[in-house]
Amino acid sequence: MEFLKKYVFALVTGISLLAALILFSLNVPRNREANAVERAVMNLFAPVLKPVAHVSGIMERAWDGYISLVNVRRENMKLHSAIKELNSRLASGDEALLENKRLENLLDMKESIKPPSIGATVVGEDVSSWFRTLVIDRGASSGLRVGMAVVAADGVVGQVVKVAAGTSRVLLLTDHASGIAATIQRSRARGVVKGKGESLCSLEFTTREEDVKVGDLVVTSGIGGVYLKGLPIGEVTMVKRGQYGIFQTVTIRPSVNIAHLEEVLVVLRGGHE
Repeated sequence: MEFLKKYVFALVTGISLLAALILFSLNVPRNREANAVERAVMNLFAPVLKPVAHVSGIMERAWDGYISLVNVRRENMKLHSAIKELNSRLASGDEALLENKRLENLLDMKESIKPPSIGATVVGEDVSSWFRTLVIDRGASSGLRVGMAVVAADGVVGQVVKVAAGTSRVLLLTDHASGIAATIQRSRARGVVKGKGESLCSLEFTTREEDVKVGDLVVTSGIGGVYLKGLPIGEVTMVKRGQYGIFQTVTIRPSVNIAHLEEVLVVLRGGHE
């Protein structure tokens, strides 16, 4: 009895709320308008339900925001991957276009040369302070011999100096050991193009009286039998005539950009074992 007296208010309140909820649930299907009990229950729980609803709304919006961020991150990752793939395809396409252009130019040079020639790819280089050479992927098995001329789309590259079964070493025209009989195309002045290193050459043994000017094109003279006549060697960039001596100093910039050379032609004539 003492227990009932102590907790009677709580029990009555609980029973009342339970009865109100039962009546509310029973009346909803039959009556759309709230009765007095329903209104009392709604008013009783309104102060509690409003904060709960507010917190629930905040939690729902936060969750939706989190899900949205996750979806955006996934979409960004997909877009980044797609962009990388597209950039890779564009780079491959540009490289293919550039290679086709180089090969077209090399084919034009091949068609302008009467003797047979064979294409080769540069696979190595030696541009130390002592030597200026390249290694190509053609050798004795392709018919190459020491002394054969090597050219590119823009002109003379050098000549074969060592031959293995599948590769060969090419001495560049810029090497100090290189010498090419040459002619100034405009004035027909003659001399020998010698390598100076540092991607430059000089025209030696040209007398002071010869007509040589900056901008003149230097071509092979055909003398010596290694190089065909008329192949471009380079352009005159400096002419110096001293007070003494019978020769003038002529500097030449090669027509071929050796540093960017990738494909060459080897002229299959002459040479020796």
